[in-house]
Amino acid sequence: MLTLAAIILTKNEARHVAECVASLRWADRIIVFDSCSDDATADLGRAAGAEVYQQPFANYAAQRNAALDAATAHGPVEWVFFVDADERGTPELAAEIRRVISERPENGWYVPRHNYIFGRLTLGAGWYPDYQFRLLRHGKARYVRPVHELGEVDGAIGYLTNPLIHHNYRDTAQFHAKQRFYVATDAAILKEQGIRPKPRNYVLQPLRHFWWRFVTLRGWRDGLHGLRLSLYMAYYEWAKYRRLAEIISHG
Repeated sequence: MLTLAAIILTKNEARHVAECVASLRWADRIIVFDSCSDDATADLGRAAGAEVYQQPFANYAAQRNAALDAATAHGPVEWVFFVDADERGTPELAAEIRRVISERPENGWYVPRHNYIFGRLTLGAGWYPDYQFRLLRHGKARYVRPVHELGEVDGAIGYLTNPLIHHNYRDTAQFHAKQRFYVATDAAILKEQGIRPKPRNYVLQPLRHFWWRFVTLRGWRDGLHGLRLSLYMAYYEWAKYRRLAEIISHG
């Protein structure tokens, strides 16, 4: 049987790590690749039966690539399945993964997610199918781009049908904290690309983003929940350009 390693990326995930490990028992190896957490994440991962490696966080792509390298420290690994600590594997997804890595020629696979935001399954506004590049043949793929990382694959890719369960944003405080992080990093990327904010960006970009989320991506399917999320994301589109202007003004 082909060796499959499930890798969980963590940073202060004591709340989630044991349950995540338990949902991945079907993998041949389970690895917690930790960004030097301040809490008990590493100890809880070991107690749950996972191998634990630690490395300071540089960026998302670098962390995934370092985890790929660490996966072969104790022997060959043919396939790697990346999971975040707030995600859960299911028996249906496990069976599909075992089937495709045994029968299909693709070197990488995108996995859909069921996102639970504020405790509610969210199927519109861009949160479904929310494909993530997570299953890859070791040695045939790497990750690029520091934020919202992308996979580069040597060979064909495919799309799985059974979703990961993602317990995303348990409350509004967590949601806004994460979006503020994305605003700062995305604004810095825009500056590096030489983009400067124009007056119309503060009006047209949020309006377009709201339309895209609520109408094009069918946020309306989730009712008031979808409306609220679409409005939040439109606001953060505005905040991104405001942050870009601040970065430029401070040199």
